[in-house]
Amino acid sequence: MRKLILSLFLCVASIAATAQTKNLYSFTMNSIDGDPVSLNSFKGKVVMVVNVASKCGFTPQYSALESVYEKYKDRGFVIVGVPANNFAQQEPGTNEEIKTFCSRKYNVKFPMMSKVSVKGDDKTPLYQYLTDPAQDPKFSGDIKWNFTKFLVDRNGKIVARFEPATTPDAPEVTAAIESELAR
Repeated sequence: MRKLILSLFLCVASIAATAQTKNLYSFTMNSIDGDPVSLNSFKGKVVMVVNVASKCGFTPQYSALESVYEKYKDRGFVIVGVPANNFAQQEPGTNEEIKTFCSRKYNVKFPMMSKVSVKGDDKTPLYQYLTDPAQDPKFSGDIKWNFTKFLVDRNGKIVARFEPATTPDAPEVTAAIESELAR
């Protein structure tokens, strides 16, 4: 009986420890080409996760995203674009159409994932994590619109959130990126 109780205790402790250590690296998504991408492949990098859309007033931010990516990528920075059609149907295209649009119009080279939902009952697990108050209440809450940006440190912890109107090259964004890269 003691062995059973001890085994149950260890099992519960293991589950609790796993839940507490969940971070960006715990997730796998599909690339824009449909291949699985473990976000663990970004371990040790500063990551910006951005929900994007091709027919939004903020779509020109792709240029700034690519510029910021090019500026910092050699220092351990990566942007992960996550297309979503949750806001006024502003990302209606297929993954192939999104990829073509991004590469032709904005020369996007940063990693792009397959289109997912970032809000609502079908919200993808990554965005459940990013918006969960249990992670950090100051960065939590529903995604309000396209081009919401989450900055994640080299350990996979959310360290900043920037709302859509804040451009990727805004002083507060680049200062946060540079601060994390210096750590």
